[in-house]
Amino acid sequence: MRMRPEGDRADLMLARLGESGLKLTPQRIAIVRELADDSSHPTAQELFDRLAPAMPTMSFATVYNTLDALARCNLIEARALAPGATRFDPNVEPHHHAVCDRCGCVADVAPRPRSTSVDASLPDGFAVRAVEQIFRGTCQRCRDADGGD
Repeated sequence: MRMRPEGDRADLMLARLGESGLKLTPQRIAIVRELADDSSHPTAQELFDRLAPAMPTMSFATVYNTLDALARCNLIEARALAPGATRFDPNVEPHHHAVCDRCGCVADVAPRPRSTSVDASLPDGFAVRAVEQIFRGTCQRCRDADGGD
């Protein structure tokens, strides 16, 4: 589920990765290009499985280490959105997620403008960095497969 955003996110990610001192190997470039425009929030294993046919000598560790470096550079976010493996999100703009309870698919949800008031039960002195919501339910594809439940 790849989408082309305005501008080239992959080029930006590669430039920032290079600036961080990481060598831009063909494997790392392929990983970044595969992930940059992917709105499906893939796991490291999914990325490895997609890239392995074209790069049979690439290791899973290379994929995982590249994702870790991208996260440390704040170019992607590692997210535990559903049971199972961590998913990687190249969209670092503020947004929420919808997660299907049946198939596990993840979709971005644009935040609606709202008050930034925070629940008063937060610990004293806690500084809020971000507010995220996860909407859990059933995606249209799963509902259609079940007859529209």
